[in-house]
Amino acid sequence: MLIFLCFIMLMLHNSSILAADPGEAVLSPNSLDMQDNEETRDLLQKTLSVSEIDREILRISADQSSLEKKVSILNKQAIEKKSVIADQEERAGAIIRSYYVGDRDGLLTAFLSAKSLSKLFLLFDYYELTIGRDHEILNQYEKQYKDLKATIQSAERNARELSELRSNLEEQKIRVAALNKEIENGLEESSDPQKMSALLDEFTKYWENIGLHEVNTYFKALSAAMNHLPQFVQNQDGMLERQGMTYHLKLKEEDLNVFLHSQNKLLENFSFHFDDNAVTAVGNSGNLSLQLKGHYTIQEKPENSLMFHIDDVVFNGLKLPDTTRKSLEEEFDLGFYPGNVISFLHATAVDCKKGVLHVTLTLEF
Repeated sequence: MLIFLCFIMLMLHNSSILAADPGEAVLSPNSLDMQDNEETRDLLQKTLSVSEIDREILRISADQSSLEKKVSILNKQAIEKKSVIADQEERAGAIIRSYYVGDRDGLLTAFLSAKSLSKLFLLFDYYELTIGRDHEILNQYEKQYKDLKATIQSAERNARELSELRSNLEEQKIRVAALNKEIENGLEESSDPQKMSALLDEFTKYWENIGLHEVNTYFKALSAAMNHLPQFVQNQDGMLERQGMTYHLKLKEEDLNVFLHSQNKLLENFSFHFDDNAVTAVGNSGNLSLQLKGHYTIQEKPENSLMFHIDDVVFNGLKLPDTTRKSLEEEFDLGFYPGNVISFLHATAVDCKKGVLHVTLTLEF
């Protein structure tokens, strides 16, 4: 009976974990009764990397499948357009040759030598009709040629992207295989392989069902808040100073944090810190902790902006792999757009110092 009751309690415990609200951080590496040692943390780190790289492999595979279809369609369109344009190309070539060898000169000569007004108008209509038709054929050929060229270029560009995706896919598969091998070795060397394996499985479920959702939730909240930062800057006296055609934005970390806390309750325990050439942010909520580190650069396209680049993301003490950092940076925009503060305002320099972010802006029309 005792064994049976323990089994039932264990099942209820696991069910409560999986059924938990994704917004509640009910599980973490620390609550998994893991030994606080470097070997365990190393295995958890590698397990997290495997989970995230596997997710990247699935994304790449889907993109690869989509690109393969697109390249196939574009190549088919190019072949069809080449067939259509062949006849038009021959007609256009004949017209160009006729002008080159003087075949159209007779029309102009006849027009100029007309002896009556009625014949002059008749020849003029015929000349205009002939020349107009020539131009129409040449314009159609030019349009079809440009369209064919654009299709071929698009097919080549997508083929290159497909090649890069395939290469990236193979690289990620190699990384996962190597990490899995290291995890297997670590389990074999563990004092209790069975318990350690269960720990890693439970952590993987936690990350995939709760952890990843929590990270995305925080980044979504940050991205939404940053959209309102230009309005906040506009309403703060002394934050934006003008010197002729140049503006200086001095954003203190305490001002930024006050702004973020006012935007979303989720961000009340989240704080930014400005250090020399680095921006760090730390947040805690229950058993969940999130740290990110990055830097700002000036970006001109598609529009002038101050873009935030993610260098490190640490979830509950475990560093997320580069694939996750790249994915988060692409999905969630944490940038600052000067044009939303004042029209034609253009960021030209950014400098991060202890406690303050300095941005130099100019008016460009």
